[in-house]
Amino acid sequence: MSGSGDQSMEPRYIFHHLPQKSFPALENRDIRERLLKWSMDGRITVQAFSFDQNFKGYQRDDFLMAFFNHPEVNSNLKLLSASGEWTTLDTNVRKVEAKNVLCTQVSMSFFDRLYSEGVVRENGNIVKCFDEYHNDILIADELRKVLLLEDSDHYDLYSHTDREEFIFCVFKHLCLGGALCQYEDDLGPYLETTKALYKDLVSVQKDPETKEINIISTVFKVCAYDANGLCYPSSNSHEQNFAYLIVNPLKRHVYVLYHSFGGAFFCN
Repeated sequence: MSGSGDQSMEPRYIFHHLPQKSFPALENRDIRERLLKWSMDGRITVQAFSFDQNFKGYQRDDFLMAFFNHPEVNSNLKLLSASGEWTTLDTNVRKVEAKNVLCTQVSMSFFDRLYSEGVVRENGNIVKCFDEYHNDILIADELRKVLLLEDSDHYDLYSHTDREEFIFCVFKHLCLGGALCQYEDDLGPYLETTKALYKDLVSVQKDPETKEINIISTVFKVCAYDANGLCYPSSNSHEQNFAYLIVNPLKRHVYVLYHSFGGAFFCN
């Protein structure tokens, strides 16, 4: 359906892939080593695209359908195949499921409450617990219990609204890692990596009057479906198969944070 002859219709968005856009967090040597340890290196990526019109929140669904089906996105948007090779979407997307993700946190003090008794000690050491599994994810410490188990003693450290925050989502994904994840004993690496990645993805602006820093990005967690069903971020759903679209309405940029759950790939 084209709106070319109908002035009442909103024009379609035009997208451009921005391969030159760099995301320092994923190029940082220390972070790359951590991602390898967490079984996420080679399975996580960030891409950038630009778009040509103002983004309005109420047009979210039209924007997302236009995004996934635009030729330049469709042929450049990366995903991992079942065999573990990077490929591109290259399919006609028929439906997009999107969830608005809160994005208001501008300080890492959001995680200070983890240093309460029983989760993380004052020196940063994560308190261990007996091993159990949740959706193929090993739970071997109190931090993962807080992240995954609603009946854990400390689950209520973070409210439902807190857990909807993008910074919490990023932190949780990094803590849970991939299929062969070697977990950290210390909270520090998780916090440092969360901060670096979050800073790369989220855009802020200072209010000229109050001097407060406000986030201007809008974040969506997305799943796309083609004629065969779920096709993106993966054909099977898992807590650690995820794709977030982070929209900067001023620059008219879309950043895509993508990860596919699995083992590490030792390739260049």
